[in-house]
Amino acid sequence: MKNNSKIRIFTLLLTIGILLQACSSLNQQETVELEIMDPEIVKEEDTVDDRSTEKPTENASQDQATLAGNTIDETDFSESGELGGAKLEISLTNDEITSLVYMREEEKLAKDVYLGLFELWGTPIFQNIANSEQTHTDAVKGLLDTFGIPDPADTSPPGVFTNQDLQNLYDELMAAGSKSLEDALMVGAAIEEIDILDLKSSLEFTQNEEIQRVYGNLLRGSENHLRAFTSNLERQTGEDYQPQYMSQADYNTIIESNSNRGGQGNGNRP
Repeated sequence: MKNNSKIRIFTLLLTIGILLQACSSLNQQETVELEIMDPEIVKEEDTVDDRSTEKPTENASQDQATLAGNTIDETDFSESGELGGAKLEISLTNDEITSLVYMREEEKLAKDVYLGLFELWGTPIFQNIANSEQTHTDAVKGLLDTFGIPDPADTSPPGVFTNQDLQNLYDELMAAGSKSLEDALMVGAAIEEIDILDLKSSLEFTQNEEIQRVYGNLLRGSENHLRAFTSNLERQTGEDYQPQYMSQADYNTIIESNSNRGGQGNGNRP
């Protein structure tokens, strides 16, 4: 009896152990099946992962970098291609720059002297030609601004010049023109001679077409002014004017020229 009881107890315990092991295996299988058979969970997790590393985000970053690069390029182009439009694409020589700076003050000198002589003598020719010289000096200032060259006469008052040679010339001419109306008219003619010689000299080395065009206009204006001053002087004295700076032959060519003779009166022509 005792042996049979032990066998039954052992059999019962063994059966219980087998049942417990079977239950444990069933739970594990159900867990695995739940993980495999729940596609929504897997799909949702995959979707989140894909969105966090999707290619459009990378492309967007690349596009943004490209856009930033284009912005820099456009800024560089604006600064290098536009300070000045075409002006920054044009390279001037040192001689051209020096000439423009000098001519700006030389044309201002003519205007300042003529205004000073008009105050002294009240003769209309000085006022008329001073107005033309204002146009001349403004034209040169326009070139300075176009090419980004500092203007030496930007804020200087009448009779004041950055260039010391021009300052000395102004003082000498005003002193000479203060002696008499005849001397004042000779000063006017002398200024135009000097302008003509300087303009012709600059045109010999100037390659820029815009500077050539402006200088050509100034040259024709100075030739008109020279004829106006000498014509008035001859009426005042009855004598022919003798050139003070240019050769007699060059002077005669200008005076005898059939073009632009409208400037021989009171200097109304530019």
